Amino acid sequence: MSLDATTLSALHDYLAGQQAAMQTMLAELVKQPSDNPPGDCAPHAMRAAELLEGLGLTVERHPVPADLVAANGMISCTNLIVRQKFSDDGPVVALNAHGDVVAPGEGWSVDPYAAVVRDGVMYGRGVAVSKSDFVTYAFALLALKASGAKLRGSIELHLTYDEEAGGAIGPQWILETGLSQPDYAFSAGFSYAVTTAHNGCLHLEVTVNGLSAHAARPDTGHDALEAANKILTALYAYRNGLGAQKSSVPGIVSPSLVVGLIKGGINTNVVPDKVSFRLDRRMIPEEVPEQVEATLREVIAMAAAGLPGISVETRRIMLARPFGAVPGVEKLIEILCRQASDVMGKPVSTEGIPLYTDARHYSAAGIKTVLYGAGPRNLLEANGHRADEKLVLSDLYKATEVVARTLAELMS
Repeated sequence: MSLDATTLSALHDYLAGQQAAMQTMLAELVKQPSDNPPGDCAPHAMRAAELLEGLGLTVERHPVPADLVAANGMISCTNLIVRQKFSDDGPVVALNAHGDVVAPGEGWSVDPYAAVVRDGVMYGRGVAVSKSDFVTYAFALLALKASGAKLRGSIELHLTYDEEAGGAIGPQWILETGLSQPDYAFSAGFSYAVTTAHNGCLHLEVTVNGLSAHAARPDTGHDALEAANKILTALYAYRNGLGAQKSSVPGIVSPSLVVGLIKGGINTNVVPDKVSFRLDRRMIPEEVPEQVEATLREVIAMAAAGLPGISVETRRIMLARPFGAVPGVEKLIEILCRQASDVMGKPVSTEGIPLYTDARHYSAAGIKTVLYGAGPRNLLEANGHRADEKLVLSDLYKATEVVARTLAELMS
């Protein structure tokens, strides 16, 4: 059933009066660094919890055990959960955003932690991806509480800190430990489309072992860099064929492969005894991750076969499965597209994105999941993971109203 005019007006009026508070909260979240790596994110969680409690919300703090944190390449990680029960029946809806961010890097025109606002646009690391949705989801919940609408079920905020490391000790940990069992989930996204599918990602580390020797007598060693070059040539040839595979999902085109990190060697005058590199293989939703990994391992092994004195080790670093629709999510998608089109003043439909996100953990658990939140039409417009990351503040306000309206209708 669609929302009545009284509820729509109550949600709009409440959020219109909270715009300054929303901007202030987002600025405070940006000012607290949470770069991952290195992944010392517990301080940001504590600051976020303080801000949420200042809004009158009850916040559960769930520190992840230190051994799990270290195993996932981080220093500290605390997940936050806010629960609001409206009735004992009805759906449980989780709203998930991540507070960890990539390091700022070079090229900024402003301090990446200053939350500078120019002409209605806020600049800062994490302002769009995805600290803005801490604000979106919190104020959408507050608007529902203030509206007096009769709702069924519960809303939970899942604010996590390991998306940049794969999500295993954030959303996946929350679900696997039984801290939450939602029926629906929103994951952080952008304002002008409802994301219903995204790529998967495989990270492999390849270590090529040889034998060092003096550069004056290279014939007495086995050159690991020369062998790595043969493997890389084979991988790039394999990559050239990926463009022929096309996804049927709008917004997603083809698989991709990038070798993003390489290291090795001892000194300029020494035959390299070891070279390692890491590759990133993006998978379209139609691909089977196990088959992709098996093919890559075969390409690597065949390229190294027969090279004297050379051995190769291939290790999986991360596997993020593609995200797709869970049966029954159509109701949520229809409501969200309709409410977003009304608030944004232009048609908002579904799309896929060539990224991977925490949404996949919810869908893998059988939870009906979409991506939607504050931001522009795509990651490039937001300068996500680049210098001068930015968010148009009016998109933050509109996205919050969209989320509040959708929840009100879904839970009415």
